[in-house]
Amino acid sequence: MATDTLTAPVIMGTASRPKIYRNFIDGEWVEASTGETFENRNPADTRDVIGIFQRSGKADVEAAVDAAKRAFQKWRLVPAPRRAEIVYRAAEMLMERKEDYARDMTREMGKILKETRGDVQEAIDTAYYMAGEGRRMFGPTTPSELPNKFAMAVRTPIGVCAMITPWNFPMAIPSWKLLPAIVCGNTCVIKPAQDTPLSTFNLVRTLADAGVPKGVINIVTGFGSSVGTPMTEHPEVRAVSLTGSTEVGRIVGTTAAKTFKHCSLELGGKNPMIVLDDANLDLAIEGGLWGGFGTTGQRCTATPRHSKLAMVWMKLSTWAQRSMPASLAPISITSKWAAPKAPS
Repeated sequence: MATDTLTAPVIMGTASRPKIYRNFIDGEWVEASTGETFENRNPADTRDVIGIFQRSGKADVEAAVDAAKRAFQKWRLVPAPRRAEIVYRAAEMLMERKEDYARDMTREMGKILKETRGDVQEAIDTAYYMAGEGRRMFGPTTPSELPNKFAMAVRTPIGVCAMITPWNFPMAIPSWKLLPAIVCGNTCVIKPAQDTPLSTFNLVRTLADAGVPKGVINIVTGFGSSVGTPMTEHPEVRAVSLTGSTEVGRIVGTTAAKTFKHCSLELGGKNPMIVLDDANLDLAIEGGLWGGFGTTGQRCTATPRHSKLAMVWMKLSTWAQRSMPASLAPISITSKWAAPKAPS
C-alpha cells in the first residue's frame, strides 16, 4: 500500500551521485552539443539534487527536428488505430508506474503526493481517451451541388510539432500535447520547463517503452532563448503549442505567424468567478480555492458585487492569509471593486 512519505534525498557531496539525464533524439539518449548541463533540485530541500539535465542549444533543436521530420515520413502512414494502440499500451504502463512517477514529481516540484498522483492520473486518462480517438478520426461528407460529384474531407497530419510546457503540471500538460499529436500522425519535439524536466522524461520514456518508433517523440531540455526560440523559428516545424506566460505567448504567436505555423497558446489569463444568489457558499469557496491555488499559481481573485460574493471573497482572503506557510511571500488577494459594506 502506498504511503505519503518520501524516501531520503540524494545529497550533493555524498557517495550517492545524482543521475545524469540526456536528451532523447531519434530514439537515442544523447548529450547536448553545448557540453553544458544544469541541476534539477528539490524546491523543498535544495540539498536534494534530483538529476543533472542537458543545457541544450540550437544545434540540438535542429537535430531533434531533423529526426522528427524523417520519422514523419513513415509514422504518418501508420493507420491511426495502430498508432492509438501504442498509446493504449502506454496508458497501461503509466498505471503500473504511477506511484514512482508521482514521487518523482513531488520531489521535483513540490506538490503533495495526493496531487502529483492526480497529475499522473491525468496523463493516464488522456492516454486512454486518445487511444479511443484513433478509431474516431472521421472526416465529414457533404452533398455536392454538382452532378456526379462526391464531396468529402480526409484528415491528414500536419508534420513536425514543437511543444513547450510549464512546471506546474509537468506530466499532465505534456500528455495533452503529445498524445493527440502522435495519434493524429504527427511527430514531436518537446521542451519541458527547466524546473521540472524529469516528469516529462518519465512520460516520454514510457511512450518509448510502449513502442513509439524512434524520432516520433524527441525531448530537448534547456532554457527558453536557447531551445524554445529555435524550436518556434525552425522552418520545418509546422505547429507550435505553448503553455506559458502571456508575454512569451505573444512572442511565440508573432514568430509562428511569420511562416503560417499552426499555433496553440494557453497563456496567463484568469477566469472570472461568478457566484449567484442561490449558490451553495461552501461549494463556491471550495471551487474558488481550487481555482486559485490548485494550479499552484498561488493567486486568488474574486469580484464582490453583492453581499454573497463579498462573503466568499472575504472567506477566501482569510483562508489564504492564515493557511500559507510563513516561509512563503505574502499573498496579495485583490478585487476590482471594493467589497460592499455590511448592512448597519
